[in-house]
Formats: sequence, C-alpha cells, structure tokens
Amino acid sequence: MASRNRSRETDDSSQGSPDVPGTARHEDGAVPGDTLVRIHDLAGRPRGTGFLADHHGTLITSHEAVDGLPRIVLYGAGDRRRVVSADAVTPLPALDLALVRTEGLGVPPLPVTVREGPRTGAYVRIAAGGWREARLLGSTSVTYAATDRFHRLDDALELAVGTAGRDALRLGGGAAGGPVLDAATGAVVGVLGTALSSDHREVGFAVPLRSPLPGAARSLADLLAENAATVPAYGADLNLAGVLDLTAASVALEGPPGGTGVPQPVERTAVAAGFTAFTGGPAAVLGLVGPPGSGRTTELAALAARRRRDGQPTLWLRGSELRDGDASVADAAHRALSRAASAVAASAPAGPGDITPERLAHLARSAGRPLLLLLDGPEEMPPALARRLTDWADGSTRWLRGTGARLVVACRAEYWETAPFPAEPCVPLGDLTESEAREAYRSHGIAGHALAPADARHPLTLGLLAEVRAALTEPPEAAVVDRNDVFAAYLDLMSLRIAQRLAAGDGLQGTAVRRLAAKVAGQVHEAARRSLGPGPGYLDQEVFAAVFPWGAAPARLGGGSGWASAVIAEGLLVPAGPGYRFAHEGLADWLQGMHLDLDEALHALVHRAEDAPSDPVPHHRIGPVVQALLYLGRQHGPGQLASRLADLVHALDADPRSWWAARLLAGTLSALPDAAPYTEVLRLLADRIVAWRRQERPVPEELGPAFWTGVRLPEEARCALLRRLVHADGPPCEAGPRFLDAVAGLLAADPAAVQPQLARWFDDEQPLPATPHATVATAAQALLHTHRHGALDGLTDVLVDRAHRRADELLAVLAEEEPSRVCRAVDRWARDERPARRSAAVAHGLRVAPHVSTTGDRALLRYAALTLLARPADRALHGGALALLVQDPHTRARYLPRALEHFAAGDPRFSPEALAGALLTDPEPVLAAFAARLERPDGEEALRALADAAPPGLARRVAAVVCRAASLRPELAGQVAAYADQRLDRGPAARPVLLPLITGLLEDGPVRLRCALAAALTLPGIPASRPLRRELRDALLAREHDTDVLDALLQAAARNGEDDLRDLVHRIGRLLVRTPEGATRFDRALVDLGRHVPGFAGRAAAWLAESPEEWVALVGPSSHRMIENLAGAGVLA
Repeated sequence: MASRNRSRETDDSSQGSPDVPGTARHEDGAVPGDTLVRIHDLAGRPRGTGFLADHHGTLITSHEAVDGLPRIVLYGAGDRRRVVSADAVTPLPALDLALVRTEGLGVPPLPVTVREGPRTGAYVRIAAGGWREARLLGSTSVTYAATDRFHRLDDALELAVGTAGRDALRLGGGAAGGPVLDAATGAVVGVLGTALSSDHREVGFAVPLRSPLPGAARSLADLLAENAATVPAYGADLNLAGVLDLTAASVALEGPPGGTGVPQPVERTAVAAGFTAFTGGPAAVLGLVGPPGSGRTTELAALAARRRRDGQPTLWLRGSELRDGDASVADAAHRALSRAASAVAASAPAGPGDITPERLAHLARSAGRPLLLLLDGPEEMPPALARRLTDWADGSTRWLRGTGARLVVACRAEYWETAPFPAEPCVPLGDLTESEAREAYRSHGIAGHALAPADARHPLTLGLLAEVRAALTEPPEAAVVDRNDVFAAYLDLMSLRIAQRLAAGDGLQGTAVRRLAAKVAGQVHEAARRSLGPGPGYLDQEVFAAVFPWGAAPARLGGGSGWASAVIAEGLLVPAGPGYRFAHEGLADWLQGMHLDLDEALHALVHRAEDAPSDPVPHHRIGPVVQALLYLGRQHGPGQLASRLADLVHALDADPRSWWAARLLAGTLSALPDAAPYTEVLRLLADRIVAWRRQERPVPEELGPAFWTGVRLPEEARCALLRRLVHADGPPCEAGPRFLDAVAGLLAADPAAVQPQLARWFDDEQPLPATPHATVATAAQALLHTHRHGALDGLTDVLVDRAHRRADELLAVLAEEEPSRVCRAVDRWARDERPARRSAAVAHGLRVAPHVSTTGDRALLRYAALTLLARPADRALHGGALALLVQDPHTRARYLPRALEHFAAGDPRFSPEALAGALLTDPEPVLAAFAARLERPDGEEALRALADAAPPGLARRVAAVVCRAASLRPELAGQVAAYADQRLDRGPAARPVLLPLITGLLEDGPVRLRCALAAALTLPGIPASRPLRRELRDALLAREHDTDVLDALLQAAARNGEDDLRDLVHRIGRLLVRTPEGATRFDRALVDLGRHVPGFAGRAAAWLAESPEEWVALVGPSSHRMIENLAGAGVLA
C-alpha cells in the first residue's frame, strides 16, 4: 500500500552510493557534490555539511554542526582545507542555523529560494549519504536540542525519505547542515537538521530558508538579500541575480560586439549625468539623440556596463528586431529574453522557466532596481510598424508605466522629433568635449594634431583612426587627416582583411591579395549603392547574397567562396532584422552619399515635393543626401555646391515649412570643414530670415542662433552675418533663443576674437526691431561692457584702435569702473611704437587720472608720462604728459613750472582739470597760469575748471582772476553766468564756494559780467538752489548802482516770473529813479515788458491799482497810460 511518507528512493538506494558526506550520485538536474563544504572537528570527526550563500565565502550550515566547537575544520573542492575559530561563526540557535566566514574553499555558492516556501508534495533533493530525492510532506513544529537548551521551531519542513536516507539523517550521521534543493529549480529551500524532533518522529526535518525569514537575525536577512542579488536562480525561484544574468546575456547577444583591441571609450560626463537624472526621475522614456557617429551605441553599452557593475538589470533591444505586429516594446523584450534564455539554460536545471518581461520588471521593481530597456536604432523598425508609430509608442508608454520599467531610445534627432512619446526628456549627443577628446587621444595613442579641427572631436572618426593605426606595421606619417581620409582608410583596411580571409582558403599572397581587396572594395560600394532608397537602408537577404555570395563567387570576383561569411566575420556589415546593414551608420551614410543621384533626390524631396510618392522617404534617411551634397563640393568645388544650396534657400523662401530644405541646408553647412566659400549663400539665407521675421513667417528652428554659431566660419564673417541677423530677434518677452544672446555667448567663449568684430558694429545706427530704443551700435557697446572681464586688456586695445565715438564712450565708462585696467593700458600704449597709441595714452591717462585711488595705478600713469616726456619726437604730447605728472603728488613739485608754461601757452593736450590739486598746494603760480590761459580765445574750459577747483579760501582770489579776464575778454561774461547757473543747481553743497566767488564777481566784475550774472540769478533753477539765488540777488541790489545791470535784472526777473516779482520790480524801480536816466530806463522797461511778456501788463496794472501811493513816484504818467492800454484796465494816476 502506498504511503505519503515514502519517497521515490528505494530502501536499498544507499547501497549504490557511498555513505560519505559530500560525495555525489549524479542524476538529471542534481547539483554536483563540489558545491558542498564538509565540516569536521579538530579530531577529524565529521560534524555535518554546509554550502556557500555568497561570493565572499559565507557558509550556511546547521547550528548543531558547529555547536560547542572552539575550532572548525572545513573541506571544500579538491579537498581544500581551512581551519576557522569560533570567532568566525555567527550562531543562530533559535533557528538551528549558523553562519561561518570562510575563504579559499573553491566552492560556488548556491541560490536560495525567494518564494514563501515550497508546496506540499513537491520533490526536493537532499545531501544525505549522497544526493537523494525526497518529498515535502508539509510544515510542522519541532524541537532543537542544542547543547545548552532546547529551542522550539515552528514551520520546519517535514521530509519523506527512504530507509537509507533516514539513517543518514540521524543525529551524528553527517547530514546536518546540508541544503534541501528544489528539484525543479535547484534553489535551496531549507537546511537539514539531525537534532530536530517532533512528537511523532525523530528524523527527516529541515529548517526552511526563504527571504524574508520570520524571526531571522539581521545577519541572515542581509545574507539572503545578497544571495538573491548575486547568485542566480531561475524558474519559479527566479531572483534578481537571475534577472541580471538574463539581461546581461541579452546585452551580450544583441549589443555591440567587443574585443576589437581598441581602448574603451572615454566617459562622457554630461551623458552619464543625464542617465543618472533619468533613472532617478519620474520619466518613463529617455531619448539619447545624436547624429551618426556620435557614439549612441557606445554610450548605451557603457550605460549597460555601469548598471551591470551596480547590479541594475538592463535589457538590450535592437530596432531591426521589431516586428510589424508589435503592440509595444514589450513584444520585442519578450523575444530578446527568449534568445537570452538559451544562453543561460545550462545553469538552470529545468530551464529558465517563465521569463516574461512583465515578471522581470515586477521582480526588479520589487528589489528597488527598475528594469531598463535600451532600444538602439529604432529607425530600423519595419515600415509597416513605422506607419503606426503612434499606437506603438502609446502602448509602450502604458506598458512601461504599468510595470515600472524604463526605456532609453538611442536614435537620430530626425526620428526623435517625430517619436510620439509624451513630453519625455532627451540627452543630446554630439562631439566630444575638449577634455574628453584629450583623454580619447591619450587612450588611443594618437597625437593631438592628427585630425583636422572639424573632425578632431568626432567619436566615430577617432575610433576608426585608432583601429586603422593599430593595424599599421610602421609608424604613420605625421600628416593631418580628416573624416573622409579616415573613412577611406578604414574601408581599405576592412577590404584588405576580408580579402585576406578569402585568400587564406585559396592560397593567394602578395599582389593577388591586393587585387582581391580592390574587388572587395568595389562590392562594398555596390552594397552601399543597392541599400539606397526610401527604406530603412539595409540589404535584404537576396541582395546581400548577390553582392557577397555565400557559396562560390562568380569569375568577375575572382572565384573562391565565403564572401558573405568573411564580410560578416570582419564586422563590416552586421545582421539587421531580415537583412544586413553597415555596422557604422556614419560610414554607411558616407558611402551611400557617393552613389546617390543628388539632383533627382533634391527634386523629389524639395523641388517637387508635392509630387512625392505616397510612401515618403523617412526623415532619418537624410544622412546620404547630406553626404551627397558634401561629396559634390569635394569633387566639383564650392561653385557647384553653392548653387545647390542657393536653390535650397529659394525653395525654403517659397515654403518656409519645407522640412527637407531647412534640414539639408543646416546639415550641409554645419558639416562643411570650412564654410567661408559659401558666405554669399549664408548672407542670402540671413537676409531671408530677417525678411521672414518681418513678415511674421516662421523661421525653421534648425536655422536658429545655434546653427550660426556652429557653422565653421572665420569670426569676421560670422559676426558680419550675426550683425544682419540681430534684426530678426523678437521682443525681450518672446521665448526662445535670440541672435543677440548667441553673440554674447561667442563673446564670452572667445573674447579676443569677437571683440574686434563687435567694434565694427559701432558704425551701424540702425534701430533693432526688438528694442527700438537701441541700435546695433549700442547693442555692441552693451555686449562689450557686460562681457568685458573675459579679456579686459584686449578690449581696451580694441577700443583705442577703433578710434570711434562709441569706442571713446565705452573707454570713458571703463575709466570710471575699471581704472586699474585702463592705467595698465595707458602704460602699455605709452611704450608702443605706433603714434596713435601714444596719443591715446595721453588722452585716456588724463581721463582716468581723477578715478585713480591706488599707489600702483598712480605709478603706472607716472611711468607712462615719463616715457612720453623722454621721446623728443612726441613734443606734441608733452603737455598731456606734464598734466599727468602734476596730478601726482610725487612729481608735482618737479614738473609744475614746466607744466604751467604749457598750460598758459594753451597746449590743447593740457587739461585744465589737471591743475586742481596744484591749486591747493601752489595757488599763486597756478592762478597766474589760469589768468594767462583765460586771456586766450579757448578760455571757457579753463574758466570752468578754475571755478570747479576753487576751494572756499581761494574763492575771492579766483573771482579776481575771472573779473580781470572778463574785462579783457567781455565774451566770457555769458560763459561765467552759465557756469554759475549750473553750479547753483547743485544745491546747498555749492554754497561755501559759490557765495564768496559770485559775490566777488558782482562787486569787482565789469558791467557786462554783472549784467550776465544778474540775469542768471533770476532763473528759477531747482528748488534747493533758490535760497542761495535770492541771497546773491539781494547782495547785488545792495551794492549795484549801474542802470544797465539793474535794467538787465529787471528784464530777466519779469521774463522768468519770480514769485516775489512785485517786490523785486518795486525795489529795482527805487534804485533806478534816483537818477533821471534811471527813471527813464525804468518807464521804458515797464512798457517794453508789458508789450512783449505775456501777462506782465496785467500784473503791473494790478500793482498800480492796489497801492498807487507806492508807485506814483516810480512810474511816470505816460507809462501809466501805456500800461493801462496794454492791460485793458484803468489805472488811478
């Protein structure tokens, strides 16, 4: 009768297997015996077995196997022996388990189940006198009899074993600590215990192992987590390590091949940062977007390698493996995992089992390590799937968000802009940075100048050049090569390698191999020609076999066989879905561009786009067209290419939304190593862009500011174009890049090259449409000022050489804000051999001198002035040099007499302001020099400087000098009055100097000067100046008797409408009527003012009517009547 306690092992099964722990009887799916570690005491007695649970050597065994032992002897694979002390043991008696730290046993770790527990009735394998099969009866409570106490264990596993197995499982039988393996998955589900017993039996129990294990210590829980992450298990026990192995297998199968011998690429910091931000953010899809040859596949491989090291699962997918019927990326992931399963089947006893992407994604998300899918080259998807790309993308997004997986799509910009993923981030990929390029050159062993500047940082070009150089038997010539040279050399190398493979079977050597290589190269070009067309750009099976025969080759190819195998083995072409494609997309575009019918392509894509077939050419197939345009320029010169580009500009003008015209223009002009021969085309395009903006027509984004800063042009030509393009900028509130910002970026990046070009904008006074208050010239001024710190010394030189009003204005601002740098410039210019520079040293030295505050800056100006004085040929500049020296306290005393001679003689370069300091220290000679200078026709500037510099103590003496000068030169009167009015408007702060100065002029000045000052004192000015004006006017009236001065005061007061006009007119009248001439002048003045000053007659008539007794002695009868007539009212006589 069958019993549930019987296993599939027979009672005599032990007779066929030795009862020695650790030996094995190999059955299907059994784990070999070298996975077990035998445990002995120091006397050599067996205590049990155990197994490693991690790659660090941590052993799991039963507590009874090590209980009470001060030292333990461990035997591993090949009888390797290790002795460990009790300190290496972490006892867990409550679980009848122990952890032992070991090393060097040569035993691989075993995976531990990640399930809650095996089901009742499941078959397991146990190490009890050899590997045996047992059956799980269920769980029960048992008691563990340790040496110090008893421990109750719930949920122990109860096993049904045969007779021999039961004997091996008895206490002291050596089976303690052995693993209980799931028969299907090979994962450890429990640890055998021989000191466990229950109420109804004494043997056949095991402690369950699962993660998490209830009541487990932290050390055991951490060990089980480490096991799940590093020791792969499959099937029902699929763990994170199994997921990592499966996904790593997919990367190895689907990803780029390795082992080329070329050093690994450099790490691209910005790209790695973009990946990190994506994996830590909420987005489900990331675009890795760049042109062919920018290293998209390489960066994906680097990302996969980093994630593998960090224990992050990454699944590689290829666009060519997508299928017409795919509903989402999950379908491709399922196929990729199926292919990867065969690679790991050997380590899975019953096969990988259920490995759907959903299960892997769920497990990875549960472990806090989301599954990342890498989709390389989605452009290669079948045309039928491309037509329903939106549905596929929507389905992929839903699947990703539902499973917690992420997707990185590596593609061209033309594909990404049409991919309907909702608002997902993008990491742009282009050339290497300067530092990355230097590291790449170092790692490849390439000289830094080996590549032309246009291609010096192109990843594919660098990689292929390294591969070509690695194949050379002699050092290459020290010549600079470009991308075309490298691609041609790489094609020659691959053709030669393929020819050598073919020749090996036919015994060809020397010249025959080279002839065969030429035929291979011809077939490669034929393959490129046949891959042209609106499709994805690869060869189907039939065409590939026709170009590269699998079997015997035709006579025209030289016979032989194995062309296809040789081409694939060398990696020139690789499988891609239903066909084959060139391994390097950039090389493919370059080859196909040589064979494209360019004019027909341009007519179909641009000039006759409305007649295009119903199945249009995908945008991502633009590469061969751009390469064809570049090939035209290389083969036939700039003229032919410029004509085609101009046609594209006109086509874009006719239809600004023409995608092909805009992209072909941008792609071709940006790829040119030197766009200078195409400046006329660029100028035409710039003018059209400005016109489109004025017409409110759209401007293609690809022709925006980034295009104009990236095209390879001399800075002079680039800035001249940008000078036109700034008129296309919108108002400041308009979002998007601006051309003026692009100029600012260029200036900040290379100020030495851009500053001279911006200085040429000073002649352009056209207003900017975006900011009508600004012109091109003022915008250039603002840019140079804002970004001055990048090369301030160079900027001063540029400005002084420009010799323009705008440049002079900016230098004046720099003299105030950056006096130290201007002083350095002055010192530099003074030693320059160019006369214009030395002249500028004087002019700007005098300009900056008032703003100098440090000893070092004063020394620079002093040295500059002495340098100029030491040159007899610069006598015209000596006056300015002396003006600098007298401002310096260290040299003033020595050079003041000579300086005053130049000043008094009217030296135009001697600024009067330079004597301000000397006026305080040497007033007598300085005032004498000013007196002489004021007598000259150009004395106005000296007059102002003298008045400004006059301290309160010298105000009277300065007034005397001015009065004497005004007597000699009456025309100075108006200038003195105008100056007095300006100084009065400075408010009360001017009182200490102005009060004695103007008082002195009013007392001692000639009549003409007093008349002018009287008029100035009646001007309203600012409110703060009025008290001082009134005080000075009172001082004038207290002393003045001249009728001309009083008449001038009356005329000015009436015209300026003083608040106290009545009292002022009455007071002036009382002074005038003291003489008959004065009375007549007063009457005439009142009548004249009544005629010519609006409202004066009415006001005068009112005064006469209100207080006739005050005016009767001042105003004559005839004047009364005239005022009455002018005012239209009667006045009491």
